[in-house]
Amino acid sequence: MTLPSARHALPEFTEGTASGHRTTDPYTKLLQERIVFLRTPFDETAAHDATAQLMHLEHQAPQRDVSLYVNAPGGSFHALSVLYDTLRFISCDVETVCLGRAEGTAALLLAAGTPGKRFVLPGARLVLRQPSLPEPVEGRTDDLAVHAAELERVRARTEEILVRHTGRSAERVRADLERDLVLGAPAAVEYGLADSVVPDRRRTRATTSGAR
Repeated sequence: MTLPSARHALPEFTEGTASGHRTTDPYTKLLQERIVFLRTPFDETAAHDATAQLMHLEHQAPQRDVSLYVNAPGGSFHALSVLYDTLRFISCDVETVCLGRAEGTAALLLAAGTPGKRFVLPGARLVLRQPSLPEPVEGRTDDLAVHAAELERVRARTEEILVRHTGRSAERVRADLERDLVLGAPAAVEYGLADSVVPDRRRTRATTSGAR
């Protein structure tokens, strides 16, 4: 099976079907279970791939939940905005689960899940950090002013998202973004980035059933 858009070589396995045999890979199987897995830095490719999967799953079954698993170091705020707006656009409830890490923009995405359905595994590590330019900026004074204004806009939008989804005050969020804020799983729940720490999928199912 050829996957031209895959970033890494994926293991494949063959399973029997009524019409013969079918070769597939782990991420295809996850999608069949309505799970989207974000495991790379956020860039345009990652955002487009995840958005396409989310919208496909909504079209397939608008009333069924989608699970978004996150283990990512963050990345482009503009790519994050595509995913964030998609989560708020689709009609499905979106369960978000952090396994591993969710840093920078990835932490914002975790917090944007459906209230009551945002989870962290016990060993998860979350980091809140202020936006920065992806590379050094050079140019004329007016060009630098444009970049500075855009960075201020992104900073304000980051604060707005955190205030909306954590319940923290704007003043608290602004102060916390002055430096990296590293949170373990319990601290992430206390901060409002997630709803509970879950050790296994059975606990997740029980929690979401109760949330309904």
